[in-house]
Amino acid sequence: MSSVLFDAPGVKAIRRNRIIGLLTIVLVLGLLAFVVYKFAETGQFSAKKWQLFSFPLVQQTLLKGLGATLSAFGVAAVGSLVLGMVLAVGRLSDRKWISTPVGWFTELFRAVPLLILMALMFYGLPSIGFQGMTPFIAVVVGLILYNGSVLAEVIRAGILAVPKGQSEAAYALGLRKTRVMTMILLPQAVRTMLPVIIAQLVVVLKDTALGFIITYQELLYQINFYGGQTAYDTPFIPAAIIGGTLYVGCCLILAGLAKFAERRLRRSPKASDKNTPAVPGAGNLDASSAGGGSRI
Repeated sequence: MSSVLFDAPGVKAIRRNRIIGLLTIVLVLGLLAFVVYKFAETGQFSAKKWQLFSFPLVQQTLLKGLGATLSAFGVAAVGSLVLGMVLAVGRLSDRKWISTPVGWFTELFRAVPLLILMALMFYGLPSIGFQGMTPFIAVVVGLILYNGSVLAEVIRAGILAVPKGQSEAAYALGLRKTRVMTMILLPQAVRTMLPVIIAQLVVVLKDTALGFIITYQELLYQINFYGGQTAYDTPFIPAAIIGGTLYVGCCLILAGLAKFAERRLRRSPKASDKNTPAVPGAGNLDASSAGGGSRI
């Protein structure tokens, strides 16, 4: 018995895979037990280290930091989608004076590290006389420029994946190019690439933590502040556990949306994941993407 991608394992291979799987589980559990033991040995679970986080004011501050993270994510996600669509359409333009600069713009901001973008916004622009730059604006603009450029390639790949006959049929019906793009190509491209787009938005959420470097008081900023309180024996590990739990919870919700969208698309007769092309630099739905954001 065989599948499309690989041959079904035999009896020996199944036994070997089960043994490897069992050893992997034992190894992971052993590592987790060692980490918990070291935490307990160094007093990370002592009441004094966790006492700080029982105060209502501290909890409210952490929630305020989470709200700052989500607000930056919300604005950056909408801005990235809009910029990505504009850049994708511009790069597919037949006019060279449009497609060429848009291509340069896209490649430039895909290549510049996100942290450098934020630092240039926050520290560079005021030095040349630009006023009104706040940490929130620097974080959001940096996220929009970087992730908008990545999403532009995602959407462009989705548009190119639409069968050419559909646009030709629309032109034959007398539709203009703008209406063909907005009514025929873009909706199908977004529908086809929706799991990749949502996965890239998970990356946007994680990348908001880079705002900590330019003093944006989001969740990581608050976690670092409370983790360094010497009066409570520097509860850095408890703070990291609480902050990590909040980040993982938010990312799991978005990843769940991506999986839900992917399942709906697989059941839909109008779209199939077989049409989803790969886009270098874009987030994907596997575990490797969930653990890594933009390269600093």
